[in-house]
Amino acid sequence: MNVVIGGNAIQISTSSAAFDETLRAQYAGFIAPQNGPSIQLTVDLTPPSLPDPDADIEVHSEVHSAGTRWIMRRGDFQASYDPAARTGVVRQSASRHSVDSVIRIIHSLTLAEQTGFLLHAASVVIDGRALIFAGPSGAGKTTISRLAPADAHLLTDEISYVRKMPDSWTAFGTPFAGELARPGENRSAAIEALYLLKHGAENQARALSRAAAARSILRNILFFAGDCALANLLFDTVCDFVAAIPVVELSFVPDARIWELVR
Repeated sequence: MNVVIGGNAIQISTSSAAFDETLRAQYAGFIAPQNGPSIQLTVDLTPPSLPDPDADIEVHSEVHSAGTRWIMRRGDFQASYDPAARTGVVRQSASRHSVDSVIRIIHSLTLAEQTGFLLHAASVVIDGRALIFAGPSGAGKTTISRLAPADAHLLTDEISYVRKMPDSWTAFGTPFAGELARPGENRSAAIEALYLLKHGAENQARALSRAAAARSILRNILFFAGDCALANLLFDTVCDFVAAIPVVELSFVPDARIWELVR
């Protein structure tokens, strides 16, 4: 199955027909024919023997004879990914959450070299333009998604996919679901603005300086690798983004009136 998100394709294969069906259901809106190069990801349903089953995600690179590979570990999976060969292997139990985490990590590494990033943010398309609502857990991403008007198209309520394309900074839909428990639509649109959410006593918008905007965005970027070169690329990308896209601090009360201010 070829899963395409934000123009980047990952061909996922597993020897388990039942697990293949589970993944097909999870990524249904993002499965497409293989029309170009894809990352080849093999899922081996053999749980890894890791010393700490409750360990947090660890991502690091290691040098091998043909170049560099990425090693990813968490309590429920162990994976490797070779960006030069565009191949990866995951050892895990039959959990869709494990492979979903590996896919997010691979996309975050890929986007760092493509003038893009994954962001803890909801995003919607309305009136043909994308709006992004960023913030940590509890900031209101799912709430503002749930309150969106009927003519809004949800790209995600959890992880926003941002890339600089030839004509615009663009937000893409993702299958990465948050509390709404449903994937985003497989569509894209030019980004009009990014809102940094916080709860408040009234609905209020305040434009941020580029420096303040960049600091806030960097705090919400999804990136696990301790790699200085990629971190520098991400920093430059965020600086380019805030120079081109308005970033606004948005205080709001949880009712539909917030969309009158946003629109």
